[in-house]
Amino acid sequence: MSGAVFGFGMTSQRTRTRMIERLREQGISDEEVLAAIAAVPRHAFVEEALASRAYEDTALPLGFAQTISQPYVVARMIEALRAGRQLGKTLEIGAGCGYQAAVLAQLTDEVYAIERIEPLLAKARLNLRAIKQLNVRLKHADGQLGLPEAAPFDTIIVAAAALRVPPPLLRQLAPGGRMILPLGGATQYLALIEHRTEGYVETRLDTVRFVPLLSGVE
Repeated sequence: MSGAVFGFGMTSQRTRTRMIERLREQGISDEEVLAAIAAVPRHAFVEEALASRAYEDTALPLGFAQTISQPYVVARMIEALRAGRQLGKTLEIGAGCGYQAAVLAQLTDEVYAIERIEPLLAKARLNLRAIKQLNVRLKHADGQLGLPEAAPFDTIIVAAAALRVPPPLLRQLAPGGRMILPLGGATQYLALIEHRTEGYVETRLDTVRFVPLLSGVE
């Protein structure tokens, strides 16, 4: 993991602190996850016009009909993936602006992130470079296909909702690995998939709302 800590202005520092306090109140208890979120300047990943709202617990628009996930959902997903283990080699589907990849990179040295929308991937690359987060490997590709050339992965995190778990992602999940993704259409929930000796085991978690997981690239 990078162990990077980024500078904040006084206003951003206070709003960041309040955000972390809210996450604790909402039940996030993994201190390493909280520290990782505290270390990443969320305002650097949103449009300048929305920077004043960067530390609210809400999803914000990124353009291209995409959003940056709300901090609680990012924390909840990563905490569920980490419970009792380290993330290890991690694949993110739906890099978006790069924010969640930057948080993941505080917790593990190996982060691969796929984004299907090329201009958004370019934005993620610039954002990560701006905060000197250089240990994220980005690729323009169809996230439903995963990243077979780098598989298997100990951890897979999907930032868009699928109607069912994409089979390529299951095949790329290492034995003992975990994947978390939103499943469903009009109604969605977080599904935690564990690759156990007896097969794949799904645990249903919170109700959520994500943009749909689409195939192909733009």
